[in-house]
Amino acid sequence: MAAKEPYGPGLGETQRAILETLKRRGPSTLADVRSTVALTSATLREHLNALAEQGLVRRHGARRQGRGRPEVVWAVTPAAEALFPQREASVLRDLTEWLLAHRGERQLERFFADRVSARRRAAKARVRALKGQARAAEVARLLSEEGYLAEAVGHGDRPVLRIYHCPIKDLVETTDIPCRAELGLVRDLLGGKLIRIEHAAHRQGTCRYVTA
Repeated sequence: MAAKEPYGPGLGETQRAILETLKRRGPSTLADVRSTVALTSATLREHLNALAEQGLVRRHGARRQGRGRPEVVWAVTPAAEALFPQREASVLRDLTEWLLAHRGERQLERFFADRVSARRRAAKARVRALKGQARAAEVARLLSEEGYLAEAVGHGDRPVLRIYHCPIKDLVETTDIPCRAELGLVRDLLGGKLIRIEHAAHRQGTCRYVTA
């Protein structure tokens, strides 16, 4: 069955066909792509250059075909790979639900605890010399680097930490185990008791925390 067409801003049907051809064939010359996409060499080259400017294809060396000059080989980039259907999140959610249904809760707790523990030392080193708002702002930066889109809002000695996006939202809707593990790390980094004053899992909006 054919893969779902990739999508992206500014991509037309022809450029999607070129990307899918490169995905199917692997690194290919202009002539290779033309065997699937019915365009003139000049037009196809323009599309490839346009895709390269968008960071979706790249030159992948050269290949000699016959007695002529070597031809440029084109390949998709990781950015283009991201345009094709991804199912990691749904598979992870299914795996989590399966473990919970088969007495695997302890294993899940241990996995997420170990995952957080592996990041704790480096994270604590970044906030060790900081206090108050500066410390909260650095914690927000750490969380944002993990995909949480966090911000520290100043409120005197008790800044509020706001999280606008959860990168594991589907998983957290299945179990709060990863949420508890992450909160333990945030509590350590902020250096105090953490009080949750808003929870995105219970309502649309953000998660908000303040230290006691």
